[in-house]
Amino acid sequence: MFFDQGTETVEVDRQEVTVSSSQLVFGLPNQSFVHDSPNHNNQQYKFSFDEQTLALLPRAYPFLTNPKQASVISFDPLAKQRVSALLSMLFQLLHASTKPISTDIILAHLNSLLSEFNGAYFDDESRGYMPDSKRTKYVAFKLAVEKQLTEQPDVHSIAHQLGLTTSSLYALVKEYSGLSPKEWVINQLMVEAQRQLQYSPRSVKEIAYELGFNDPAYFSRLFKKKTGKTVSTFLADLRDLSNR
Repeated sequence: MFFDQGTETVEVDRQEVTVSSSQLVFGLPNQSFVHDSPNHNNQQYKFSFDEQTLALLPRAYPFLTNPKQASVISFDPLAKQRVSALLSMLFQLLHASTKPISTDIILAHLNSLLSEFNGAYFDDESRGYMPDSKRTKYVAFKLAVEKQLTEQPDVHSIAHQLGLTTSSLYALVKEYSGLSPKEWVINQLMVEAQRQLQYSPRSVKEIAYELGFNDPAYFSRLFKKKTGKTVSTFLADLRDLSNR
């Protein structure tokens, strides 16, 4: 979601994020993205992509794997003008009431738009830019964990899959996330647990088993340790919010 004008708060994986003019907030397919109270006086564009569309484009866009685990991209004034113009043009093309527009024309504008996003993501000096080899390995780690999350993969097996030693994987993940690989996996499990508790009709015990925990009581203790809330308190808070 790109903000051309205005300021709003959205929720990415249950974390509130404030976004202002000249900024974009984005989420990945495995993340929850909530925008409950849009301000219709603001000027913004919402859009999403599927894998089939992205596969038609001529290149990959590393920001889409979010190697730095950021949810906001900021644009300088000139980049903002280009992004606004591209979004306006895409909107016109996709909603044209006359004869159908060539798919190639739409894809050309979409390629330019995603290239702008990718450039701004990595040009942001506050995030820094990882060398390609490190970025590739870190992204591969994230994808490996995501693919096997409910199996609770151990660090040794992931390091082996990536062709790394356990110590080099530890150093890589620690450098760019501030966490050890094991802590990173546990955090992702707890994020997924919160999503499941909020959106799944399954019981707590079923969710614990789904996430690879053989002992639901241990799952509940770990949940409290990582979130600061018991599962019952977390669910009660959700009910309170839905009743407001």
